[in-house]
Amino acid sequence: MKFLVVAAALSALASAASLAPTPTRVSYDGYKVYRVSVGSEIESIKSIIKKLNLQSWSGAPKARGLIDLVVPPTELKTFERDTESMTTELMHADLGLSIAEESNSTGSFSTLAAPDVTYFNTYHSIADHTTFLQSLQSSFPANSEIISAGKSNSGRDIPGIHIYGSGGKGSKKAIVWHGTVHAREWITTMTVEYAAWTLLTKYASDPTIKGFVDKYDYYIFPFVNPDGFAYTQTNDRLWRKNRQTNPGSTCLGRDVNRNWPYVWAQSGGASTNPCAQDYKGPSAGDGTETKALKAQLDSLTTAAGGKGIQMYIDFHSYSQLFMTPYGYSCSAVLPNSAKYQSLAAGTANAIKSVNGLIFEYGPICQTIYQTSGDGVDYAADVAKAAYSFTVELRDTGRYGFVLPANQIVPAASEMWAGLKYLLANI
Repeated sequence: MKFLVVAAALSALASAASLAPTPTRVSYDGYKVYRVSVGSEIESIKSIIKKLNLQSWSGAPKARGLIDLVVPPTELKTFERDTESMTTELMHADLGLSIAEESNSTGSFSTLAAPDVTYFNTYHSIADHTTFLQSLQSSFPANSEIISAGKSNSGRDIPGIHIYGSGGKGSKKAIVWHGTVHAREWITTMTVEYAAWTLLTKYASDPTIKGFVDKYDYYIFPFVNPDGFAYTQTNDRLWRKNRQTNPGSTCLGRDVNRNWPYVWAQSGGASTNPCAQDYKGPSAGDGTETKALKAQLDSLTTAAGGKGIQMYIDFHSYSQLFMTPYGYSCSAVLPNSAKYQSLAAGTANAIKSVNGLIFEYGPICQTIYQTSGDGVDYAADVAKAAYSFTVELRDTGRYGFVLPANQIVPAASEMWAGLKYLLANI
């Protein structure tokens, strides 16, 4: 195999981040996050976003008709005046304070001893996540190895863990899970790690999980955008893209999930503006991380001598959605659409059974918004994964990207129930 073994239109109007010689930490002190009901006010809301240069946290899932907007202190009076006739809800009274509280619940992990569930009580630095993977692998050397999908734009590893059971590594069809494609979505890192931790720590004691591990090879990457992820921890908690330069622009970054070389640059599916948070990139698949992730995924296909890909999942937050292809079109239909929707419904029910949270489900374009150049569509149609999904984890907007640490275990455990259902039914 070729990988190395080693130890939506609204969001396009989001605020830009410029290339500076010495980036300083972005402060969100005094910023507020408002939820606005879109309804018939869509053009007015677009106008407000553009006029005030507001950052959009979500492109309003179609079924909900909502959008969450980050409003700086300097624009509060204008925003409140312009939305006076609209239905709004205050989500974060002081975003800076919410981020500070989240940072105060960031733990440390520096041991190579077997990790236990307390690791998931806090968020962690990128260095801690790397140590966690090494610790997990060293505790279960007969069933795992540390892998890398390649290098990031800044030369960091894109680390993962390969988990396998009877028959040895590389002998079964692949399950591929990607977390932290968008840098600010910290809960995805923890959720993907929780799934890997569960597979290995329960392998010897839980017959069902042993069956899962013996049936497939798992290629699990908790953070596939390491440069962006690191930047959220040091400079800008709400950074989304990678950290690659763009020709002719001072704005950094491509959206890794709009850059895959399949139905790339579809009208309405990604931004052409290098400063936008969903910027597609100058050309299809030109993102450093996209190239690495594509090569790793392609290496598992039967065409490349692999056993084929049984399931691919791209983990995101937030909105509580479990979605199927396609993102690039609201009219394109998967050949086995009925089976997909049955699996999605069963997964949503399994998730709900844990903490009672409702996850809506359906095709990406119909459920949330149009996306082009995304990994899920590529996995389904090009890499020929038997099943390809994307998840938007909790919550529905009360905390959004700044989800309190006390929700890590509930979020991860409910998602594990969904994964368990999938593994039993694919």
